[in-house]
Amino acid sequence: VCVCVCEGDRGKQRGTMALQDGLVREFSTFVKRSEDDSEYIISRRAVELLRDIMSQRRWQNAKELMDLIRTTGQALNGRRPAELIVGNMVRRVLRLIRDAYALCFNQEQGEAGEAGSVLMMPSLQDLLLNPEVANDYSTPFKNLKTQIMQSINDLLEELESSAHNIAQQSLEHIHANEVIMTFGYSHTVEAFLLGAAQKRKFQVVVAEADPSNEGHKLATTLGSAGVETTLITDSAVFAIMSRVNKVILGTSAVMADGGLLARSGCHALALAAHHHNVPVIVCASMFKLCPRYLCSYAQDTFSNISSPTEIAEYASPEFVDKVDCINPRLDYVPPELVSLFVSNLGGNAPSYVYRVLSEYYHEDDFELAKEPGAA
Repeated sequence: VCVCVCEGDRGKQRGTMALQDGLVREFSTFVKRSEDDSEYIISRRAVELLRDIMSQRRWQNAKELMDLIRTTGQALNGRRPAELIVGNMVRRVLRLIRDAYALCFNQEQGEAGEAGSVLMMPSLQDLLLNPEVANDYSTPFKNLKTQIMQSINDLLEELESSAHNIAQQSLEHIHANEVIMTFGYSHTVEAFLLGAAQKRKFQVVVAEADPSNEGHKLATTLGSAGVETTLITDSAVFAIMSRVNKVILGTSAVMADGGLLARSGCHALALAAHHHNVPVIVCASMFKLCPRYLCSYAQDTFSNISSPTEIAEYASPEFVDKVDCINPRLDYVPPELVSLFVSNLGGNAPSYVYRVLSEYYHEDDFELAKEPGAA
């Protein structure tokens, strides 16, 4: 009888693992086929995937759950190595699990914050006077799953309202009769400019972001909303920059040093702004914050090379033999070219990114491939 029960448990475990693999493959297919390619859509689907796996797989304590989430995150990153948003969501969920465990632990111990308790978001004073005790997260709690699910639902609400919260801060940064320059199309920047246009009159210069010409979409939307908009080619950015009051950009990711992984062409625009002493403001939701650095040897990986057919068609065999065509989708913009980040939680300078990272993620989860505490 015991053997039959064990075989039955193994069968259920294999079934849940197969279901998990199916969910991962389904998510990978969705990302590859996504025409929108929106970071928000990808981040939301990643969190929903982790929530589904958390609900369907068996786990006894926070340690087992964190191992499960970390393994899933490694599989997702392996399928889409250039997509940093997925790894960010895995790290955020791991932080929520740690915080939920700390809350349950402190509630059971009595008064939260007493000596020997687990600190959720320690300050510098807490780290010095009340260091966090070593914890393996192996203690089971009845309310742990409820706390984690509530935190994940709150995270989904935060993702949904992030662009709106950024747009509400637009009047603090855009003033009357200013000339604003932006590059290509960004949903967050669009909401930011439209939010300011409700009460302020200003001009917007949009660089078209060739070869995708995403700037045409933003220029059309702003023009329809009554904003005085000028569409320019990318080569005219430097010539127009002397007339611009500030630059507002979107980004695909914010790196650990405060640099940007933005649309190809943003680096040249930021250099032109730096030459003319024009401030560069970056609108980026918190889920784009990534605890990784850009190394020189990894430039090609982060650039996310696109198909060269967007630039030139291979109709002539002679053209294919004589020309090497490279079409990078992303640019790295160093932090010294960025003046301010505007996120859904407020504005921060690039030099403050390190502190925001410690609040949003746990340092043991910065590298998903290694075990916590490993060298």
